[in-house]
Amino acid sequence: MLLKNATVICGAELEPRRMDLRVEDGLIAEMAPSLEGDGLELDGLWLLPGLVDIHVHGIAGADFCDGNSESPERMSLALARHGVTSFCPASMTLPEERLAAAFELWGRFRGRESGARILGVRMEGPFFCEKKKGAQDAAFLLKPSLALLERLNSLCPVSVVDCAPELEGALGFAREAAKKHTVSIGHTAADYETAREALENGFSHATHLFNAMEPISARSPGVPTAVFESKSATAELICDGAHVHPALLRQAHRLLGGGRFVAVSDAMQAADMPDGEYSLGGQVVYVSGGMARLADGTIAGGTGNMFLNMQVLLKSGISFSDAVSACSLNPARVVRADGEIGSIELGKRADLLLTDGELSAVHGVFVRGKKLDL
Repeated sequence: MLLKNATVICGAELEPRRMDLRVEDGLIAEMAPSLEGDGLELDGLWLLPGLVDIHVHGIAGADFCDGNSESPERMSLALARHGVTSFCPASMTLPEERLAAAFELWGRFRGRESGARILGVRMEGPFFCEKKKGAQDAAFLLKPSLALLERLNSLCPVSVVDCAPELEGALGFAREAAKKHTVSIGHTAADYETAREALENGFSHATHLFNAMEPISARSPGVPTAVFESKSATAELICDGAHVHPALLRQAHRLLGGGRFVAVSDAMQAADMPDGEYSLGGQVVYVSGGMARLADGTIAGGTGNMFLNMQVLLKSGISFSDAVSACSLNPARVVRADGEIGSIELGKRADLLLTDGELSAVHGVFVRGKKLDL
């Protein structure tokens, strides 16, 4: 397949260049200002790397844990409509039998997607503290367990496992789990000192920074400050314009730098759906004005998407290249998939988003070089 006359956002540097791009066997085989042969004329539209969402519970009425055999395909296609070509469906805090059923269902579906491809599961729970459980069900919270992690991983690979580092056994759990999975600080009441220790003992990422953790104050720097001070830890933020104020997005970006700032949607089944009553992790969620909340007012996931995240980051003053990287290459790095996806480079998968220079709309999506009919 040959794509002609596009403005291609090339390489890890995300430099825009006018060129042609040839795809062979689903991989980017050749890029040059002019390649011989007939192909798909793109008339100067922009080709970005396909977006990567490493924290998404649901969309279009589907949810990772709903037990519906049609949900994986529905999520795969709905995410692709927003430019997402790879994703990590996220679990919730539930009894092991329900988690196992969901993991088994998604494990059977993985590799048969028609839209966005599954990287691995985002295991959000049950290893959280009750004080910062958010929309997680306190009845099923557990201490960190390698045995549980590996039982679920055997059903469908786990890319990221979240954990509150102050829990008993958390540091030993993280040191061992980090050999195969990315371990993230999440839903935690940990102080700055505990977070610093965690980042030296297997933890390498932070879950929806500023949300479901203690805030920064004059004498309590908290988890965010420990992450900012780290030289290597990455942090994800829900960049939908509602979960984190644009001023904090700018500050976090400035402190993390362009390479450690990661955007996620944290979307739940109400994304792409009208306001109303929905479910998340077995709990009723009420969506009004696009905001999802439990009955007590607790925010319960997002209703946005990764293309919206890029738009919000641009409006917040983040540069075009860093906004794109936050939604593609950086999340791919978190889940150790950046050798295959996340940027437009020779030998990488031809997962591509066709848009315009203003990011006004998704004009097309390619997965492994195949243009999807969306």
